[in-house]
Amino acid sequence: YDYLPKAFSEEVLEANDRSLEEQLAATKMITAVDDTTATVLGILTIGKNPQDFLPGAYIQFLRIDGNELTDDIIDSLAIRGAMPDQIRRLDDKLIAHNRIAVDIMSGPIEKRTALYPIEAVQQITRNAIMHRTYEATNAPVRVYWYNDRIEVLSPGGVFGTITVENFGEPGYVDYRNPNLADAMRTFGFVQRFGMGIPIARRLLAESGHPEPKFEIDSTFARATIQAR
Repeated sequence: YDYLPKAFSEEVLEANDRSLEEQLAATKMITAVDDTTATVLGILTIGKNPQDFLPGAYIQFLRIDGNELTDDIIDSLAIRGAMPDQIRRLDDKLIAHNRIAVDIMSGPIEKRTALYPIEAVQQITRNAIMHRTYEATNAPVRVYWYNDRIEVLSPGGVFGTITVENFGEPGYVDYRNPNLADAMRTFGFVQRFGMGIPIARRLLAESGHPEPKFEIDSTFARATIQAR
């Protein structure tokens, strides 16, 4: 992955005479210049097979033909690999299943409307990846797409200033994995910290969807996006 060119400007890289080890240590990908052991961040973001070391660091995607988990599954994929690849492959699945409805009856110009505003779903899934826990669990992030809703479940419950009462509410921000959050920003998957859920709320409201529902306890967090 071209992480260093994304993390630093071209001018900085050209003027930088530091070794690769020094640059990787500066970006927290390895422990230190004289200890090139990969950090958890390095394994997740630029590792070749992160699941060899972190078995739960993957995404389970299901497209369910119904509104219950026991209904038929029409698409299933365990998305493994490094974090950037996981996000891109999940995006491919979300786009593939986000059907476009065409309305030719309500006006002189046909109107095309997606089932869900894709950016809102991306914001919520990326939020789950950013804030999940990697400690004491091999559970993946789960994205279950039902006929009437999308559920995004992330291992890891309350943390920092986030509580059962304020989870998902405007103005409450904390980071379980601040280095991972910074790496996701560097890769361009998030733009502004703390804005993912507010952006998703706005896009869903503009598209006529109900308010997303957020639940959290000591072991997991769940976001539910209802269909129109």
